[in-house]
Amino acid sequence: MMIVRHAELKDLQDIYLLAEKSGVGFTSLPANIDILSKRIIRTQKTLAGEVPESEQGYLFVLEDFMSQRVVGLSAIEVSVGLTSPFYSYRMGKQVHASDELNVYKTLDTLFLTNDLTGVSELCSLIIDPTFRVNSNGKFLSKIRFLFIAAFRHLFKQKLIAEMRGYSTEDGISPFWNALGHHFFKMDFATADYLSGIGQKSFIAELMPRFPIYIDLLPESAKNVIGQVHQQTLPAFKLLQLEGLEYCGYVDIFDGGPTLQADIKNLKAIQNCQQVQIKIEAQNNQKGNQAFMVANDHYENYKALLVSHDGNERFLKLTPEQAQILNVKLGDQVRILALHTQEKS
Repeated sequence: MMIVRHAELKDLQDIYLLAEKSGVGFTSLPANIDILSKRIIRTQKTLAGEVPESEQGYLFVLEDFMSQRVVGLSAIEVSVGLTSPFYSYRMGKQVHASDELNVYKTLDTLFLTNDLTGVSELCSLIIDPTFRVNSNGKFLSKIRFLFIAAFRHLFKQKLIAEMRGYSTEDGISPFWNALGHHFFKMDFATADYLSGIGQKSFIAELMPRFPIYIDLLPESAKNVIGQVHQQTLPAFKLLQLEGLEYCGYVDIFDGGPTLQADIKNLKAIQNCQQVQIKIEAQNNQKGNQAFMVANDHYENYKALLVSHDGNERFLKLTPEQAQILNVKLGDQVRILALHTQEKS
């Protein structure tokens, strides 16, 4: 059985091992024990109402109930860019025209912006390769929507997700080598790591403030703008299916796309529901759908996967499941189908 809950300091070593496995390009989860510890503490302080909006964030863990080992992570930032700038490249156009020469040419550009300041962000999704089975990754990703639905007032109108961009197996980013490397004189892994641990001032100090003409970049870089890392492709497709869209913003390091949506328009927000529970010693129903079920306890948030007929007005839980969720007969829980129906 897999459980999602808030991260705690007891999880630190498992989280560090996950960060080590994440590889180059996973900016929001650096393999730094001090940074990771502070990330967990920030989650606990957010839950206790002890930090301002600019520092609020939630880190969730996927725990294997049998081994009590943390095997995955996902997170939500409440409002990005309020303490340190949140940078993106915005895809744009520049028109060059001359009536005298009868020339009219439209050129694609990249422009450094802080347009996405103040929005909520989905981030830090990672799962141990051994546990990328039985829809564990989908569960860990989508549970954030169920949490947002339960505590909608805590988040902003717009939600974004920066997707990891293309890099080679040995951690080489064609986009970085063609662009950022010329201004920073450091490799992609180093720049990515410094950004991940909060040392972002060098971005503002060294990045060009004028539009960058994409046509001047080599083909290797142009071809990966807006492209997703192979390991991130399943998460990218899942978020698109839920209603997030690519609107022309890309990461300044690897050129990966940023997805965005109004929270109210997300399928998960619209389709989740609250139902009462029944407790039965065994749940032998067959042919049911997989549903995420969460207890809506803010500080002691727990979620797991159960079988359920979406047409029923109540949810059957075993005594063990009810105990894990800390709910009793007649309590309400929030549920959402794990598998989103694709458009026909």
